[in-house]
Amino acid sequence: MADADNLLRDAIAAERRDLAAVLADLPAQMWDAQTLCAGWRPREVVAHMTMPYRYSTPRVLAELVRARGNFNKMADRCARRDAAALSAAELAASLASNASNPWKPPGGGYEGALTHDVVHGLDFTVPLRIGRKVPEDRVRVVLRGLCTPRGLKYFGVDLSGIELSADDMDWTFGSGTPVHGAAQDLVLVLAGRKLPAGQLSGEPSARFTHA
Repeated sequence: MADADNLLRDAIAAERRDLAAVLADLPAQMWDAQTLCAGWRPREVVAHMTMPYRYSTPRVLAELVRARGNFNKMADRCARRDAAALSAAELAASLASNASNPWKPPGGGYEGALTHDVVHGLDFTVPLRIGRKVPEDRVRVVLRGLCTPRGLKYFGVDLSGIELSADDMDWTFGSGTPVHGAAQDLVLVLAGRKLPAGQLSGEPSARFTHA
């Protein structure tokens, strides 16, 4: 178990460093572009990603109380507030300097932490057409977690009659009419995102694509 955790922590640190490098080179205007998170720009996405490093547990609890226990409402308010208060450079630096931070989402373990970083990284790299490819070993970990009963329930994606099939590695999930795409795009499908047109193929792909 210790070896597995160490491997996951190494993967998490590498993913954060990779994303911080992308952000360091991101043109200023792209920080205000739309992401796959409705209503969030890269500023809000990165503010959300780095919130666990910047907020103490008592502060998180206080924010949650203020939101009357609604985590999504709390996360949205904090992301918008912090995105306005912190510069792009400060947000990118927070991610880079916390590459080895041991934060884990409640009940999610290090696998959940990696999923958090990979999904939110894709939330801005995919619509901005940055072209970054998440390493296969990290994608496999994320897909494994998203395809568990808990992962499927959390995001609530309707996959009835669908087989997800990766074009760039040996991976399929589900049964039915195939939807093809890069493995990391299928991560986004499982995480409940609507992808830009052209990312997926297969007759049912419109179900998971922006109109």
